[in-house]
Amino acid sequence: MAQAIANKCEQAHSEITVPPNCIPPGSDVITPSMLPLITLNDDDITTIVNAVPGGAATIQDIYPLAPLQEGLLFHHLLQTRGDAYLTWALLAFDSRECLRVFTEALNEVIARHDILRTAIVHEGLAEPVQVVWRSARFEPEIIDDLEGDVQVCLQTHGNPRHYRLDIHRAPLLRGCAAWDATGRRWLLQFLFHHLVMDHTTLEVMLAEMALIHQGRQEQLPAPVPFRNFIAQARYGMSEEEHQSFFHAMLGDIDEPTAPFGLLDVQGDGSTIQEASLRVSDALARDLRHQARVHGVSVASLCHLAWAQVVSKTTGRDDVVFGTVLFGRFQGGSGADRALGLFINTLPVRIQLGDRAVKDCLRQTHRLLTELLVHEHASLSLAQRCSGLSASTPLFSALLNYRYSAPADTAVTGEMEGIRVLGGAERTNYPFTLSVDDLGEGFSLTAQVDDSVSAERVCALMHTALEGLVEALVEDSELPVYALKVLPDAERRQILETFNDTARDYPREALLHQLFEAQAEQRGEATALVFAEQTLSYGELNRRANQLAH
Repeated sequence: MAQAIANKCEQAHSEITVPPNCIPPGSDVITPSMLPLITLNDDDITTIVNAVPGGAATIQDIYPLAPLQEGLLFHHLLQTRGDAYLTWALLAFDSRECLRVFTEALNEVIARHDILRTAIVHEGLAEPVQVVWRSARFEPEIIDDLEGDVQVCLQTHGNPRHYRLDIHRAPLLRGCAAWDATGRRWLLQFLFHHLVMDHTTLEVMLAEMALIHQGRQEQLPAPVPFRNFIAQARYGMSEEEHQSFFHAMLGDIDEPTAPFGLLDVQGDGSTIQEASLRVSDALARDLRHQARVHGVSVASLCHLAWAQVVSKTTGRDDVVFGTVLFGRFQGGSGADRALGLFINTLPVRIQLGDRAVKDCLRQTHRLLTELLVHEHASLSLAQRCSGLSASTPLFSALLNYRYSAPADTAVTGEMEGIRVLGGAERTNYPFTLSVDDLGEGFSLTAQVDDSVSAERVCALMHTALEGLVEALVEDSELPVYALKVLPDAERRQILETFNDTARDYPREALLHQLFEAQAEQRGEATALVFAEQTLSYGELNRRANQLAH
């Protein structure tokens, strides 16, 4: 099955020829025929040209948004304060010279890659577009008059909970820097928008900066235009083929999947809390071993475990949640080293019930493999294929399985004199888990609404993984509903602590005498609640007496 899907992906890619960019350098006029990736009329082009500083001479290319970019733009426009998809990292530099070298290396990378010189134009257009500028620079804002804790002040100044980035201006990167006299260092609050960068893009960008920093520019690979991915996403598979697949998967879904009743997927991330948990080394080894034994990916194991968590927190054995797809398998030649937002979020439906563990795992792996063929479909298209109304979210839980380098290496590479002090990313989904594959080990990071403990979600996932591995080792025919999800401590709390209601009973009094004493002392206090009715101790005592007489 996996090979068949891979062959279909390869065939889809081989059939696509990306049309060239037809806007000549120095052109003062842009015509519709110069834009082969999008259909625009003269009025549309005039609107775009007027929105760009320097007009047509600034514009290198114009093309539509990728599927996930459309969703991120929607949330950006929905929010009026802050931005859920503006990510930050706090960097420390040993000197002003280190900050300067970092800035210049970043600007060399920006000059190499069109996605880092991209702005978004949407006002006055039927369809939003991304506009590639011929040149754009990152210039950190130097703040000289900060008082108190400089680190706190910088993070407050550039906090995505209230800070918004002007997406009409390239590059979609910002930074504010200040001298920290106490720590004898320069600090930079570095901000970048998810519209142009995913996890892999950040790592590739910083790896290139490290090579530039070391004077090894000749080792840099040729840049891959993001327009190649746009062509692949737009023309790789027809909308009808996507619709057929998602209708078969979701057509009979008439109820959203919302863990703990969390259904708001239009939040700005301000109520999200985060917690992380490192997967034990023994469990990490067992996960990789069982994946090899059963011929599946570790990602498939994690999706099945997450389905169990979602199942137990919704009371459903047929669940839908979002999964983040890498997006580069069909991104065209060189997509593995290209910069840009390649990832996409699409729904996956996993039916649990009383089926055997091994069958559920096989089905999960097959579904994820088939989903790769449709990794460039839009989430809105997939949701329209369900039985839910357009205003009802299909799901509110998200799983992001990703391959990650250790945090310090991912941010600073081999650039001397630079350290990462912190960073954060957010999402509009209220129930999200990221599984970071670190090569050997794994790390779990939960971002959930503050009405639910993020630490608890990590513990639930870790327990689900343990139970899944245990069942695969000892009895893969075990029904999946029998696998444990509750950690031992929470299980004891529910079964023992909450039920530990024994109290000393005064032997000299009878039960009805104790109740009458309570009614006399607290006659107005509520004793019973049923539906819309309530009875106080006094009322209940009177009714009991009436019945007794």
